[in-house]
Amino acid sequence: MSVLRGVISGFGEVAVQAHLPGWRARHGVRLQAIHDPVAARRHLAINLGLNLRVYDDLALMLDGESPDFVDITSPPAFHAAAAHLALEAGAHVLVEKPLCLGAAEFERLAAYARAQSRVLFCAHNWQFAPAYKKAYELINSGRIGVPRYISLVRLRGQPSGTMRAKPSARDPSRGTSTLPVSDDGWRLAAGTGGGILLDHGWHAFYLIHWLMGLDPLQLGKTTTNREPLSLSAYLGYPPGSTIDDLADLRLINPAGLLAGIYLSWRSPVRRTSATLYGDWGLLEIDGARVSLTTRDGFIEDHSVADAPDDSYHRPWFGDLIALFLEAIAEGPDGPLVRRNHAEVRFALAATISGRSSASDRGITKPLL
Repeated sequence: MSVLRGVISGFGEVAVQAHLPGWRARHGVRLQAIHDPVAARRHLAINLGLNLRVYDDLALMLDGESPDFVDITSPPAFHAAAAHLALEAGAHVLVEKPLCLGAAEFERLAAYARAQSRVLFCAHNWQFAPAYKKAYELINSGRIGVPRYISLVRLRGQPSGTMRAKPSARDPSRGTSTLPVSDDGWRLAAGTGGGILLDHGWHAFYLIHWLMGLDPLQLGKTTTNREPLSLSAYLGYPPGSTIDDLADLRLINPAGLLAGIYLSWRSPVRRTSATLYGDWGLLEIDGARVSLTTRDGFIEDHSVADAPDDSYHRPWFGDLIALFLEAIAEGPDGPLVRRNHAEVRFALAATISGRSSASDRGITKPLL
């Protein structure tokens, strides 16, 4: 088996804490270089002493390294340009969520990846959280019957990385200056793809698609007779800010309420929880605690072992790498890429409809 040569573009904290150690621990992969336009992040990469080449320009790195894959962990507004450059260079691409910011933008990238015979894949890491893997196993084995409703709650006191200094950032695709953000401070900047709906909402949307087994044909108008899913949303903002720090959403299918999502950066404590029921049972998740209550009232404990909850989830990244490499082996038209792209389309449609609904006083909007 030949060794795959890879590079990382964007060296913020998620790259430092999860992606870098994950790739270095993986057999059959050799990480060669790191790119970041911010001098402080490049200095950090150099000072780690890992014998990796460090670049300030993505195009130069792609030309100099000729990688088999590129792992993109830059701020969201730069994902599409970086992914296109990587595909153009003949590399497979793994992109941190959100893969990009627009539906048409994604379809162009997906089409280009197919034309290049390369895999474009979004890092949906919460599918590898032990509690949610256990929930998926229980659902998939029929323990709750047909899933009918899911509620997802994510409470945080602030966005990740907001306590750090804010050196100047530059467009990672070309190296030209844009606006000041920190390595993780993009979450509070509109120009880099900030806001809780995009940051945490993306996780919620792909988890709903995955756990509830949603049919991608229910998005917008299709050739079937199915009615599209719809969504209503409220977004909250701090005084004087245009960056949402609270989101309350309801996802509705023709049979009634399908999902509720509550996201907040205003909480005094950090909590991640979910409730899901079907015809035969109720699943409840609170951190690593998982319980199944059957229709007859019997409670089963399915709790799991997991590392302490943080923003980077290093223990899960090995499983994500394995899935990405499996997708590469299957190819751009394989089932793993098709499923991942269906989740991306759903997350984009829900994000766009959520913003539209919130700007229109919560009026229900179809997912297009």
